[in-house]
Amino acid sequence: MKGAGHVQAQWDAAVQKQTLQAAAVRERQAQATVKVVTEYVDRVRVVREKGDTIIKEVPVYVPVQADAACTINRGFVLLHDAAAAGELPEPARDADAAPAGIALSAVAGTVAANYRTCHENAEQLRALQAWIGEMVRLANTAPEN
Repeated sequence: MKGAGHVQAQWDAAVQKQTLQAAAVRERQAQATVKVVTEYVDRVRVVREKGDTIIKEVPVYVPVQADAACTINRGFVLLHDAAAAGELPEPARDADAAPAGIALSAVAGTVAANYRTCHENAEQLRALQAWIGEMVRLANTAPEN
C-alpha cells in the first residue's frame, strides 16, 4: 500500500505542476492577446484617420471643374461595382456608354474609402498573423520550473 500511495503522490504532484504550467501559459497568452489587440486598434485608428483626411481632400484634388469636364459612364460604374464585388461584369451594352450621372469627385471619394477599408483589412491580417506567431512561440516555450 505504501508504494501505491507514493506513486499516487507523485502522480498528483505531476498533475498539479502541469495545471500550474498550463495556467501560466494561458496567462502569458492572454497578455499577448491584449498587446496584439491594443496595437491593432491603434494602427486601425491611424489608418482610419489618414483615410478620412484623404477623403476630405477629394474636393481639393478633384474640383468642380474636373467634375464638369469628366463624364463617368454607366460602363465604368458597372465595371467598378463588379470589381468591388469580385465578380465578372456583364458584357458591355450600348446603354453602358451613357452618362451615369455620377461626378468624378464621387468616384474619387468611393475609391479612397475602398482603399481605406483595404488598409484596415491589411492591419487586421497583420495583427492576426502576429497573434498566431505569438501563440505558437508561447506554446513552444519551455515550461518554467
